[in-house]
Amino acid sequence: MEDIWLKPWVIQWTQDVLDSYVRLVKTELISREGTFLEQAERLFTSPFVVASHGLQNDPILNYGNKTALDLWEMDWEQFTQTPSRLTAEPLNREERARMLEQAKIQGYISDYRGVRISSTGKRFLVEQATVWNLQKSNGTPIGQAATFSHWTFL
Repeated sequence: MEDIWLKPWVIQWTQDVLDSYVRLVKTELISREGTFLEQAERLFTSPFVVASHGLQNDPILNYGNKTALDLWEMDWEQFTQTPSRLTAEPLNREERARMLEQAKIQGYISDYRGVRISSTGKRFLVEQATVWNLQKSNGTPIGQAATFSHWTFL
């Protein structure tokens, strides 16, 4: 796979993800040292999951770092064409939708837990996840993101 973090739009998206996180959660997601390019690479190669989707009626995933791609067993192209609801089994989608709406209203939620499913059907329990709204620096909403470092295969 090419080094996706080298793409200008991914570098900008990374800044929006990181800026939104610190604005809402009041702590940095990663070290912000170095250039925007270095931060984009650091986020992409982090050992914890970071994934995001846009604002479509049926939001499509638009970013997943290497850990997310590995966990969901997809490459970048497949991941970024997937409706985010498909990361959960049909049984768990209503609960997932409620959680996303709660984050939308509050700005972010932390300590979320829920069952997700990989592209090959592997189920895993996500724990201690943070979900937050993404905004441009002018406050324009652009999506939602999630991060977590605790999961257990079921």
